[in-house]
Parts: sequence; structure tokens; C-alpha cells
Amino acid sequence: MKPSHHLEIKTLLAHLWNDYAAMTPQANHIQGLLRERGETFVNDHIALRTFNIAPINLSVLAAPFLDLGYVLTGEYHFPEKKLFAKSFSHPSGEFPRIFISELLTEEFSEKLQTTVKEIVARLPKNITGKQLLLVQSFWPKVTHETYRELQEESEYAAWLSAFGVRTNHFTVSANSLHTFGNLKSLNGFLESNGYCLNGGLKKIQGSEELFLEQSSTLASEIPWEFANGVTLPIRSCYYEFALRYPVPGTWELYDGFVSQSADRIFESTHSGDYQKAS
Repeated sequence: MKPSHHLEIKTLLAHLWNDYAAMTPQANHIQGLLRERGETFVNDHIALRTFNIAPINLSVLAAPFLDLGYVLTGEYHFPEKKLFAKSFSHPSGEFPRIFISELLTEEFSEKLQTTVKEIVARLPKNITGKQLLLVQSFWPKVTHETYRELQEESEYAAWLSAFGVRTNHFTVSANSLHTFGNLKSLNGFLESNGYCLNGGLKKIQGSEELFLEQSSTLASEIPWEFANGVTLPIRSCYYEFALRYPVPGTWELYDGFVSQSADRIFESTHSGDYQKAS
């Protein structure tokens, strides 16, 4: 890796964290709770959302990471939510994995497709993936009515229309924690500190047999400014926790993702009834 790439990756990740933390009050608070226990921890992965149309599709968002040495590690399909995703890792192992998903807009109604195209058309036509990640002000404000209309078809589309292309969640690597025996005990700690977790009765997604377990908080609700100066509370981002297991025959921890688990994790930003059992 070029020496300059190391600094560039750190700078990009720091920007993404600062933007995410500003929208997710729970993130710094949870970090503080873990530090009070003497924990030091690392980011397992970060996740980005986008639409599958130019110039903001998945491949555009992936380009800045590929330019910095990241490599493709997996492709994932989510038929129920009409999403496609890819994951990327850095060969050095020093930086968090990147998970980028895109909404398959052509699988939705003409109305949703038209609305999304109108939003994207307001962006600079020659915008780059790096600009999308670094300059959130490029994203046009939508009306609350538009947000609600999209929400009727897709929570993902509504979230993206309001917040734009930015980090949807960061993820604590549970493997780096030392005062919890497993993910269940970590979840209990979070709940004892007032946090609600996604998943209803099944708060842990995945299993040791799948080499990955995940859990997540419910997204923070924050005041958000829509078009015409209207500010209303909506759910923004959440914090995730991942425990990885070694792949048999190797000394390496599983590096990918489990589609079924990720499918449920997406629901951490939903505004409906989160507590239904799966």
C-alpha cells in the first residue's frame, strides 16, 4: 500500500465517522459506556446506502475505496427488500470492511422510480463517488411528503431520500471486546443501559455455524430539516455489533457477510413496529 493511501483512508474514515456520529447520538454514548468498562475496540465494518442509478450507483461509491487498495470480497442479493450489495476489505487488515448496498429502483412502481430520478437529477451530473462521501451538502432536500410517499413502498428509499449517500451504520467488532463472554451478554449490557435492540425476540442474527453473529440498536430519532424549512423527527442511524468466527481449516476469521442476517439488520432504521418477533 502506498504510504499516502494509509493517511487517505484514515482521513476518509474519520470524516465518515464524524458525519455519522453527528446524526447518531447513541454512538458516542455507547463508546463511552464501553470505555468505562476498560474496553478498547475496533470497527468491524461500515455500511453505505445508495440507489442503483448513475451517477450515484454502487460502483461509483465503491471506486474511492478500490482506489485506496480495497478489494471485493462478496456479492449479496436481498430479493424481499429489492437490494443488491457488495463488500470490500483492505488486504492490510488495518481498516474496517466496507458494505455498500443499492436499491433496485426498477423493481418498484413508476411513481417511486420517477421520484428517485428527480432527486438524483438535482445532483451535479459529473459528481464522483469521493465527492458524494465527503460533501453531504450536495444532496438536495426533499419534502416531508416525498419522504412519506417513498416510505409507503420502501423504508430504505425514504431514508436515502432524506439523508442522502452517507454512512448508515458503523459496527463494533465484538471480537475486540474483553469483558463480554458473547454477543448475548453485550446485548444485555446495552439493554440495561436503556437501548432497544432490533429483532424483536431474536436479537442476534446469524450463528457460529454461519461464522458471523450480528446485533444492532434501533436507529436514533433526530430532528431533520426537510425542504421549505420544515423540521420533523425521523430515524437516522444505528450502531451494530459483529462477532466473527474462524473458518474451518484456516486461522482466519470469516471476512464476509450473511445475506439473511443483513436483511434483518436493514430494518434497524424502520419507523414501524420494531418489536415483532421474527
